[in-house]
Amino acid sequence: MFISIFTYCSAKIAVFALNGKTDFGMSEFSSNFASLMATKNMEQPTTIYTYLDRVDSPADIKGFSMDELRALCAEIRHYMIECCSVNPGHLGSSLGAVELMVGLHYVYDTPSDKLVFDVGHQAYAHKIITGRREAFRKNRMKDGISGFPKRSESEYDAFGAGHSSTSVSAALGFAEASKQQGLNQKVVALIGDGSLTGGLAFEGLNNAGAAKSDILVILNDNNISIDRNIGAVHNYLLKITTDPRYNRAKKQVWDSLGEGKFRGLVQRIVRTTKSHFVRRSGGHLFQAMGFRYFGPIDGNDIAQVVETLKKLKEMGGPIMLHALTTKGKGYTPAEENQTVWHAPGIFDPETGERIKSEKGESRYQDVFGTVLLELARMNPKVVGITPAMASGCGMNMLAKEMPKRFYDVGIEEEHAVTFSAGLAAGGLKPFCNIYSSFSQRAYDQIIHDVALQNLPVVLCLDRGGIVGEDGATHHGCYDMSVYRTIPGAIIAAPKDEIELKDMMYSAMLSETGPYIIRYPRGYGEGKPWQEHEFTRIEEGKGEKLHEGSRIAVIAAGPMANRAKEAAEELLSQTGWAPSIYNIRYIKPIDTEILDEIYENFETVITIEDGSIIGGLHGAVAEHMSGKEKPVKVVAVGIPDTYLSQGTQKELRAECNLTKEGISGVISEELKKISKKD
Repeated sequence: MFISIFTYCSAKIAVFALNGKTDFGMSEFSSNFASLMATKNMEQPTTIYTYLDRVDSPADIKGFSMDELRALCAEIRHYMIECCSVNPGHLGSSLGAVELMVGLHYVYDTPSDKLVFDVGHQAYAHKIITGRREAFRKNRMKDGISGFPKRSESEYDAFGAGHSSTSVSAALGFAEASKQQGLNQKVVALIGDGSLTGGLAFEGLNNAGAAKSDILVILNDNNISIDRNIGAVHNYLLKITTDPRYNRAKKQVWDSLGEGKFRGLVQRIVRTTKSHFVRRSGGHLFQAMGFRYFGPIDGNDIAQVVETLKKLKEMGGPIMLHALTTKGKGYTPAEENQTVWHAPGIFDPETGERIKSEKGESRYQDVFGTVLLELARMNPKVVGITPAMASGCGMNMLAKEMPKRFYDVGIEEEHAVTFSAGLAAGGLKPFCNIYSSFSQRAYDQIIHDVALQNLPVVLCLDRGGIVGEDGATHHGCYDMSVYRTIPGAIIAAPKDEIELKDMMYSAMLSETGPYIIRYPRGYGEGKPWQEHEFTRIEEGKGEKLHEGSRIAVIAAGPMANRAKEAAEELLSQTGWAPSIYNIRYIKPIDTEILDEIYENFETVITIEDGSIIGGLHGAVAEHMSGKEKPVKVVAVGIPDTYLSQGTQKELRAECNLTKEGISGVISEELKKISKKD
């Protein structure tokens, strides 16, 4: 058997040979973490690192031996776990990509050569070895570094990222710019198998292949994005890496080798055979798009990564390298529960126990998921659609009980909307849930495929407003402003869990669309929404929450509660308070409330967890501008700038979107009115 395998492999071996160990024994992170929990002071290191402490730039690793690179990878994992246990971040993806990051900076001459990331969840090791090791202790914190690649942060961050599927197009731009200017820069795009499902990725691949551009695309294939990957592309990649013919041959050879002196040699030959076999039988998709396909390689084997990259660096034209990695690599809890450990929050690094919040309120995503399941039980036409955010948005509840009425379309926001439009045109009632920031990618589909045809698609925009530590790429600032321009659109902003429940019910009964419901990330107001009976809320009808004088306050969403709290505090402290209105619908807006304010007040303050340009403030100002007497419209919300990362509490305080901030604005406006008197 040995002779036949050896003969076959020798005959078929590619010019490009792949070597290296398949496992460095990192399936369990065995270091003692007890000392890490002894201090929460992220300003000072808690561990001394033999190799990592010597790395302030990629130049510092160029002279490392292979054993030193392995040790460095282990220390980077330890450091990431140490930091992320007390300062949460996107841990699982970055743990799996350590060897790829180290290998890329070892082989390529960054920052002259360009590394372009997709999303950026896998970039932590990149940040740590590019001069931001200490800064990483404030990763995603206010006034700290971003959790994603950011051009203004480092010359090593060639292109900003946060949303998926952008890397290939951007990398192609770099490659063509280098060629135009005669710079001879190498360009690498690193994309995950989840991001590869996005249409933009294939547009970039199609263009790069046709242009014969000098670009390396590394497909970091860990078989999962946030939730388990689905779809034809995922199945294609899975077929490549699980072909029974290859795996049967590999197992037979592996099991028959014993511990003889030829074991390592034959193992390397079999790995080479796998790469050649896959290129012949599985890489057709990429080859058809004009790429030379290599792999799969073990992306968690630093020796194999380095040797492969060295050889590919000397080649020209469009190249696809398929690397298999393990999400959460090196930390057992993260390997065993990859969805949870994508972003696990605070945890005990020694035991893997996650430190959960003691808040008793429900999260808005849990309210959405529970209510959607209730509506689906009531109405057989209700179906749920998500672009790869089933657990994040709460739709996993529907998926579990009614899998045939649940559709996870992958990271494809545009497709999710048009697919929902087709479902609606076919007679169903689709609830399509997309994070507010990601919905921007489907703006054309919302207009062209839903609104123009008046199809009853319900778009539930989770994470509306200030999102927090993920920063500018993820804040849901623009939904109310952008979608308010669409004729016939309904835009609802529930103030609490009960209103979210009722608005979802109202949306189910509506026969027009798009019906947009936007709500924030995180916990609700603690309302007893589970016991609440469904009640239809008439579109375009708000409510008065507090009777007052002199100043009217119109608020959208949960900001109505903060405004009411501010009014109650002012009343207890001064004996005076403004009138508070919960507008409920940004479009159609309640013109009766606006006319009531026009008749009785000279100053109105609008409060919204969204851009003050074009949203609630825009709607109120537009209405008042057509009136005879002047009415002052004061805006409180997200200003005309990009908010960076920080906690929701910190960023809301920065924008006066707290009880204290709102109270301060009201008091200042009252002073101005009093001076006139």
